[in-house]
Amino acid sequence: MFFYLLRRVLYAIPIALAVGFVCFMLVQIAPGDPINAIVPADAPADVVEQVRRDYGLDKPLAVQFAIWLSKVVQGDLGRSLATGRPVWDDLRSAIGNTLMLAAFASGLGFIMGTILGGLAGTFRGSIIDRAAVTTAVAGVSVPHYWLGMVLVVVFSVQWNMLPAMGAGPGGSEDWAWNWEHMQHLVLPSITLAVIPMGIVTRTVRGIVAEIMNQEFVTALRGKGLGGWGVFLHVVKNAAPNVLAVMGLQLGYLMGGSILVETVFSWPGTGLLLNSAIFQRDLPVLQGTILVLAMFFVTLNLCVDLIQTGLDPRIKRG
Repeated sequence: MFFYLLRRVLYAIPIALAVGFVCFMLVQIAPGDPINAIVPADAPADVVEQVRRDYGLDKPLAVQFAIWLSKVVQGDLGRSLATGRPVWDDLRSAIGNTLMLAAFASGLGFIMGTILGGLAGTFRGSIIDRAAVTTAVAGVSVPHYWLGMVLVVVFSVQWNMLPAMGAGPGGSEDWAWNWEHMQHLVLPSITLAVIPMGIVTRTVRGIVAEIMNQEFVTALRGKGLGGWGVFLHVVKNAAPNVLAVMGLQLGYLMGGSILVETVFSWPGTGLLLNSAIFQRDLPVLQGTILVLAMFFVTLNLCVDLIQTGLDPRIKRG
């Protein structure tokens, strides 16, 4: 296990470098001039050039990337062009908020998807199967932002049951573990949970249906093992694949919640990215994308290790 972990960590190094290079270049080739976020439109040309030199934007891209990478290795993601604050100060709280939202959404999607998929796989061809498959297809087909706006109209505007903005009362970005703040998680969590619910439902249905047709299940029933005992064996065999899918979904939710966080004004990385895109704030864009990508790589590593522990049949060369 130690050598496998070491090998995976070594594999992650070139992946991290490639991700850093890609996110740096994608941001650089995007249209617009980041200097416009700092100086007014009528600023003299000499002032614009001086600001460009101060931020190192007058250097070749290769030099800019080397400077940026050397600072990132030291934990310095730079300063925001729009606010002047260190990127990490804004990113730290945003990552925490997004991780909390993604954890709640993925947990809800995992529970609902496992229940629906397990029932559908056990009762194949029945009305339960058809209802679960229809729900799964609807979950992966409905656009996030549209569902979020519908939930806001119904539960916030018409019924006035749940808040629709911010992470706390009055649209506050401060968080506390009480009901006044927890209720702000309900609508965005439901909105984000529909896609992982649909994917997990279809995955679990296929895995359970395949396992139920295997000979060892027939043998277990032939030996007189009850339904609960057979169910535990099916869950044990299905867990590694389902865990891998859920780990990927958590990573996708961390990086793909920009529209949902914008709809609900949730102060996470999605809202931070949205603001940075419109302000052409290169350090914030690069730092946020890099951190999210590294989170995804780390999450995949953790899922692989847990899979190896759960399923000894997985051979690691």
